[in-house]
Amino acid sequence: MELVVPDLGEVDTVTVVRWLKGEGEAVEAGEAVVEVEADKAVFVIEAPAAGILRNAKPAGTQVRPGEVLAQIQSP
Repeated sequence: MELVVPDLGEVDTVTVVRWLKGEGEAVEAGEAVVEVEADKAVFVIEAPAAGILRNAKPAGTQVRPGEVLAQIQSP
């Protein structure tokens, strides 16, 4: 399953601020996993499903809504 940047309204891009869970860590559905910043506001993105966090974009990376931030693989 893909962890994507949700639609945040008028926002064109966000910057990955920090990961609350690290690469290879288990996450639960609905758990906060990453903070992103847009227009000086910080948003927390939650995991859409339980699994293992993989292929996370590094902090400082800019992404657009709908783009993949990481993969959540079945445990």
